[in-house]
Amino acid sequence: MPDPLIAEAMKKASVAWVAVGDGPALALWCLPLDDALYVVSGPGEQSAPGLAIATAAEVRLRGDHGGRIVTWPAEVTRVDPRSEEWATVAPNWPPSASTPPAPRPPWWTAGRRSAQSSA
Repeated sequence: MPDPLIAEAMKKASVAWVAVGDGPALALWCLPLDDALYVVSGPGEQSAPGLAIATAAEVRLRGDHGGRIVTWPAEVTRVDPRSEEWATVAPNWPPSASTPPAPRPPWWTAGRRSAQSSA
């Protein structure tokens, strides 16, 4: 279970600023689910340079007022599109211009990478 402030901020998050290594923090659409934040990147999705091979990242969340609420070092893990975890996460991902509504067709999962950031 993450720190209570992180857990509460994650519940309300739709965008997280994620920095990998010495790179800049990038605003990434995210999905809070079960005490973790998920982001999807890959062909046709948001760009997250370095995240696919990272094991750690710095995550920043902001509040409704635009100010930073919390920053923490997060463990990064990848979610295999053939896994049970992906089957739980993918249907919860909100549709966008590049993300079709659930159920997701096979072409959408091919090449997509979901990274889980935990506190």
